[in-house]
Amino acid sequence: LYSYLTIADDSEGHDLSLFCVPKHYEEDLDSVIIPSGLIKDRTERLARDIVRDMGGHHIVALCVLKGGYKFFADLMDFIKTLNQNSDKSVPLTVDFIRLKSYSNDQSTNSVKVIGGDELSALTGKDIVETGRTMETLLKLLNECHPKMVKVVSLLVKRTPRSSGYRPDYIGFEVPDKFLVGYALDYNEYFRDLSHICILSDRAKEKYKV
Repeated sequence: LYSYLTIADDSEGHDLSLFCVPKHYEEDLDSVIIPSGLIKDRTERLARDIVRDMGGHHIVALCVLKGGYKFFADLMDFIKTLNQNSDKSVPLTVDFIRLKSYSNDQSTNSVKVIGGDELSALTGKDIVETGRTMETLLKLLNECHPKMVKVVSLLVKRTPRSSGYRPDYIGFEVPDKFLVGYALDYNEYFRDLSHICILSDRAKEKYKV
């Protein structure tokens, strides 16, 4: 099992004034919990681990939309760079699938699956919370009989609601707070934020549908 970076439950994050945050979101965030530079460095290391483990296999990298797109794109870029600059490289094709399991700030029990024609090896997901969404997707993937399935997730939440599911590769283990930014959204807002931030209670009301 691989190690990951743990953000403590009592972490207050970093003061917003220390970072560049879009002006229209300044009142909606409590703090920056993972700055974008740290996300990039951790993603680069995950790419290295994946190339080392999967070398020799053809990877079909499956991006879970919408929240996973930024992490997926950066991860693919790092894998591509490693392919170009090292003796060991992995053939890579990509596909996309959309899973919807949230309403406002609540993870729902129903998971909608949209798209994904050629499902195989590696799935890139942004955040694993209860694990139920991922378990639904893995069942679907296994019906296609891939040689192997590995899951990489940027974030895993420590939450009593967890099913116990753990991805194969984890970027950060984070507290049970509602996080936005780096393509993670709240009702489609905050995807355009570079850092991962803690959403304020006020913003949950403001952007509620």
